[in-house]
Amino acid sequence: MEIELVPIEWLKPHEEIKPKKVDELASITKKWGCYTKPLLVDSETGTILDGHHRHQVGFQLNLKRLPVVLFDYLNDDSIVVEAWPNCGLEFLSKQEIIDMAASDQLYPPKTSRHTTEWNTPPIHISLETLAESEDSL
Repeated sequence: MEIELVPIEWLKPHEEIKPKKVDELASITKKWGCYTKPLLVDSETGTILDGHHRHQVGFQLNLKRLPVVLFDYLNDDSIVVEAWPNCGLEFLSKQEIIDMAASDQLYPPKTSRHTTEWNTPPIHISLETLAESEDSL
């Protein structure tokens, strides 16, 4: 599994975030001075599958890039989406996730849940590295 650093602007959320959780996560991230978990992202569209709060932390900390694991989401059976219990939806498809990210609307927090056959690897990518633009490398 390869970790890539992608421009933060390329990433597209499909779900709203909880501002208090973003603030707490930003505080911890600043304290550690790094990202310890990559976002899971569709390689074709930049749709965030997992990591909406980490994405918003990136904006709060003025980061230029974020660490991600890229997937061919629609064709990769190793990643599965389902609706969280009590979210108001019985079923959620991968195409609906992609379509929501491409729209000007977002699902409420905790609408979708993505699971994989493997665990996301721990990482240690410094905030200094993530604050640099690709052009400055």
